[in-house]
Amino acid sequence: MTASRHAAAHLAQLNVSTLRHPLDDPRMAPFVEMLEPLNAVADGTPGFVWRLVGDGESDATGLRPAGEHVIVNLSVWETRQALWDFTYRSGHLDLLRRRREFFEKNVEAHLVLWWVPAGHLPTVAEALERLAELRVNGPSPRAFTFTSSYTCAEALQATYAVADET
Repeated sequence: MTASRHAAAHLAQLNVSTLRHPLDDPRMAPFVEMLEPLNAVADGTPGFVWRLVGDGESDATGLRPAGEHVIVNLSVWETRQALWDFTYRSGHLDLLRRRREFFEKNVEAHLVLWWVPAGHLPTVAEALERLAELRVNGPSPRAFTFTSSYTCAEALQATYAVADET
């Protein structure tokens, strides 16, 4: 884990994808072959903090908390820019371009971002709650996307505003 000791918050992200075929299907082989190298790129990207992996595994593809055919990717980054750079300025972009080969088309939000205190590692349950919140209520400082992003300060301000109302 590489974490900034001075940051008050980090950006958590969850994305879920419904597999077109089981991971052991030959049609999924190119995706499976990309996993280890892409995870290594993520792990080495400046600003990377943590990613979810299954017990004794190198990734989280064996975990199915969102359904039998749904894989989850949960990670934490020092900044929004660090996550953006990995997502759109690394080899990960090649996977995004090929996603229709491996995953069903999303009909609802499949990615959610939210701020967490530095040092906090979100649980899958927490992440799925944020995704559900985004799906029901749309973007907010508690659950947003790259295109409807909120700063850490905005998220904190919204939290304090809610606390003041109670």
